[in-house]
Formats: sequence, C-alpha cells, structure tokens
Amino acid sequence: MAINPSPGAVAELINISKIYGAGATEVRAVNELNLKVFKGDYLAVMGTSGSGKSTAMNILGCLDRPSSGSYWLQGQEVNKLSDDELATLRNRHLGFVFQQFHLLSNMSALENVELPMIYANVPVAERKERAAAALQRVGLGERLKNKPNQLSGGQQQRVAIARAIINRPALLLADEPTGALDSDTTREVLAIFDQLNQEGMTVLLVTHEQDVAQRAQRVLLFRDGHIAN
Repeated sequence: MAINPSPGAVAELINISKIYGAGATEVRAVNELNLKVFKGDYLAVMGTSGSGKSTAMNILGCLDRPSSGSYWLQGQEVNKLSDDELATLRNRHLGFVFQQFHLLSNMSALENVELPMIYANVPVAERKERAAAALQRVGLGERLKNKPNQLSGGQQQRVAIARAIINRPALLLADEPTGALDSDTTREVLAIFDQLNQEGMTVLLVTHEQDVAQRAQRVLLFRDGHIAN
C-alpha cells in the first residue's frame, strides 16, 4: 500500500528505522520513528547520548538513509532519490548550523555565505547581494571581508547561520548551535533563531540545554530510538 505524506508537512518521517550491524550485534539507533514538521514550526530535540536524536537529525538532513520506512521532504520521497538528486534536494531545501562553525578559513565571511549559491548556480552579482543582505540580517554588515580568524566565536556562528539561510531553506536544522558559546553570545544567537521563526522559517534545533529548548514551541524528547513524549 502506498504511503503518502500528510498535507502541509514540510518534512515527515513515517515508521523510520535505522539499524546498524546484524544478528547479535544489531543496534536499532532509530526504531519506527514517526515525526511531522509543518511550515513555521519551531521544534527543540532533546535526549541523552544514544537516544537516537543525532541519527534522526542525519536522516532529516539527508546525510544518512534509513534502513526502513519513508521520509518525505517538500513532497518528495527521499528514499527513492539517487545520491545526486539527494544532494540537490539538500542544497535547495535544507539549511544546517552545527556546534562547530565549519567555515573555510581562507575565505571571507561574504565568500563563506556565498558557497551554497555557487552550487545552486546563482549568478555572481546576485550571490554577492544576497550574501551581504544575509550577513546584515544577522548583524554582521560591517564584517563582510573578515576571515574566520578575525571573528569571535559568536560572530562565526552568525556567519554560519547566514550561510544556512541563504537559499531560503524549507527547514533549518541546528545541531547544538550554542554548545561552543558563552551565555551572552548564546542569547544573541538564539534571538536570531527566534526572529527567523517569527518570519516564517521552520526551525528544528537539537540541544542538551533546557533553557535553550524552552524557547521552542514544542520539545521532542528522544529515548531508545523514538520520541518518548
């Protein structure tokens, strides 16, 4: 029987499992997981190490494939896509922010933010204009030419956020985005996520910090490979 996504869902996991190993060594990192993410959602994901949250994030981010079940993203069944189609879908519809900023050290803030648009074949003039606007949006309009080693940790994370939103993703995935930041900088970065969500962006944020999770509309607690709450 065909499995179809829920109307209006940006992303939906249907009976998703991820199994590593076989026989006596088999580990179910994710076990028949069901999750719907709708446009404008602001979700926080919590769970202990080994709870399955990182595996679920990797599947949502099209960085890993499930062993079974169906994953739908923007109306496309991800399971059936080739690696090239998957890469195109990821670049077009997903934005990523990680604890480590993953900026290229030899490039300026502006050039780092331009990168996803290069893969999307955006013309040069438009790339520069959109990248400058994105950096302005996160409060770095005066730092366009600075390289990562000329920026603080909080500023580097803002560059990473600008890069993540540059292609106007359907879903912004943030994995421990404040884990390497002090409390004041954490508040500043979270305020950016809050603003993006208020403007309509769909945000899913993984964190181990309760005060960070409380900013979201809904908190999902992972345990033993599925959502416990």
